[in-house]
Amino acid sequence: MTTRTSSAKWNGDLKSGTGQVTVGDDVFTGSYSFVSRFEEGDGTNPEELIAAAHAACFSMAFSGQLATAGHEPTSIRTEATVHLEKVDDKPTVTRIVLHTVAEVPGIDEATFQEKAETAKAGCPISRLLAAAEIELQAELKS
Repeated sequence: MTTRTSSAKWNGDLKSGTGQVTVGDDVFTGSYSFVSRFEEGDGTNPEELIAAAHAACFSMAFSGQLATAGHEPTSIRTEATVHLEKVDDKPTVTRIVLHTVAEVPGIDEATFQEKAETAKAGCPISRLLAAAEIELQAELKS
């Protein structure tokens, strides 16, 4: 299989410091800070990056499940929402909600839902994040 690398640099203390994250070979570079993570400031944060990775991974896994079952999708759009909450007074990712809307000609609702659940269970990022509750909302677009 493959390996992938990203990096992050942090300057200063936790509350007033700033950081920069780089995905892959400069595919994406963005700033992050205490404010962008725990409040509503500008920049990204680790939870948004996890959400992006999970949405992308699930969409690919779902596409594969559908195609293997003979139902090639026209489109799949997935939004992942990562919930960061205090557990034992420590910030913890407790739940991830995957909301996917897919256009899949000729598929019935039961097969669609079954393939979505199979994709959720088999997606490498879902497997990695299994310590958190992962909720799936799958919507078949007609």
